[in-house]
Amino acid sequence: MKKWFPLILGVAFMPYWLSLQGCAAVAVGAAASGVVVATDRRSTGMQVDDKTTAARLTAQINEKYGSQAHINVGTYNGVLLLTGEVPTQAIADDAVYMAKQQEHVRVVQNELMIGEISSLSSRSNDSYITSKVKTRFLDSDFSPTHVKVITERGIVYLMGIVGQEEAKQASEIARKTKGVQRVVTIFEFTDQKK
Repeated sequence: MKKWFPLILGVAFMPYWLSLQGCAAVAVGAAASGVVVATDRRSTGMQVDDKTTAARLTAQINEKYGSQAHINVGTYNGVLLLTGEVPTQAIADDAVYMAKQQEHVRVVQNELMIGEISSLSSRSNDSYITSKVKTRFLDSDFSPTHVKVITERGIVYLMGIVGQEEAKQASEIARKTKGVQRVVTIFEFTDQKK
């Protein structure tokens, strides 16, 4: 309950005129977004940079390779993760090169697989696994907004700025989620291991 208190509080104080104009859904969405931005450990500027970088690189890759490759771009605090499948090492190398050229990128983590492009059913299953992990995070002792979850071929990638205990708990939750083949952590730590 304590995790959702800011959201509930934000919705409870929603201006009356918004609900009269039929904008209640927009207000709830805005309140939820505000909570996520406020509880995210990245600066607001870094959150915007991460989203902009991922969108720009995804567009560049899609323009250059189209359906020839399946490349997903994940970003968190200047760390850029490439997942998916590409038919050749040359395309993988080019994607990494393009990623390194992006502004606001500190590190590129290449998890591309050389091989056959995954099927839509496989990608749907990955999305389902991601949603299961995120849902299980709701019952944890840490804020789910601190960990980004990306799944590719049953491999769950966890990104975020976390404490050692949060990292351990997030990894365990992901590992014990049905359908997860492996967990890869790409964390930055708020505390040092003692």
